[in-house]
Amino acid sequence: MNKEREQIIVVRKKKAGHGHHGGAWKVAFADFMTAMFAMFLVLWIVGQSSDVRVAIAGYFQDPLGRGKEYGASIIPGAGAQAALPTPVSQTQVTNLLRQRLEQLGERIRARIGERPEFDELAKHLEIEVTNEGLRLQLLEDSTGVFFETGSAQPRPQVREFLAQLGTELAALPNEVVVDGYTDARPYSPNAAYSNWELSADRANVTRRILVAGGLPDRQLRQVRGHADRDLRRPEDPHSPSNRRVTITMLFDSDDGTIGAPVPLPGPPQPLRDTLAAHLSGPLP
Repeated sequence: MNKEREQIIVVRKKKAGHGHHGGAWKVAFADFMTAMFAMFLVLWIVGQSSDVRVAIAGYFQDPLGRGKEYGASIIPGAGAQAALPTPVSQTQVTNLLRQRLEQLGERIRARIGERPEFDELAKHLEIEVTNEGLRLQLLEDSTGVFFETGSAQPRPQVREFLAQLGTELAALPNEVVVDGYTDARPYSPNAAYSNWELSADRANVTRRILVAGGLPDRQLRQVRGHADRDLRRPEDPHSPSNRRVTITMLFDSDDGTIGAPVPLPGPPQPLRDTLAAHLSGPLP
């Protein structure tokens, strides 16, 4: 008798490899890197001057410079273009910079006027805006208002006075030139120390006190001594008013020259518009 053959079924399980994990981690990593980049960008912007921050904001508001055409809308005449500043010329920007220096000069007068102990010195301080920039002149008289006669040693009250000027000048980033002048009278019988050394030493002492008062040293472009070669009153070479120290905050210049105001280099139009709008505001 044949036994019924038993059917044996063998099932082999196929071992599968590890499944693909997907790209979710790449998305998360990209988000992390983007957040880090944004954080460092914000930290960099916070460290910049107010003018730079305003200009950057203007660029992001209108990166293509077409805000005056469409603004925030694709429909001509609609959107935020009406709120954008009117485009200005290079001359207008230069005039706005001049206005900033004039505002600074007025503020210096006001701050000095608030200090009764500076009343006598303030009478010998002349402030004006010239073709070079904002010029502060410390004018001597026959008694020696700011410096001892024939010496580069400032009088006691003068140090605090000049430190106050340094604090106020630090409000703008423009470069500064300090010049010393004498009259035609030789103050030292020693030929080794002439009016050249005297005028240069007075200018350098003024520089030191301005920096101690808060003016950043990087803003100093030149410290010069002129002796009696550039008299305030050439008709009277021995006049005490020829003895002076001038502090000049220069107009911004893109070619390194000192002289008449030089137009700013041409940034993208939205940056220039935003900068012009900011410069017309009050000093920081």
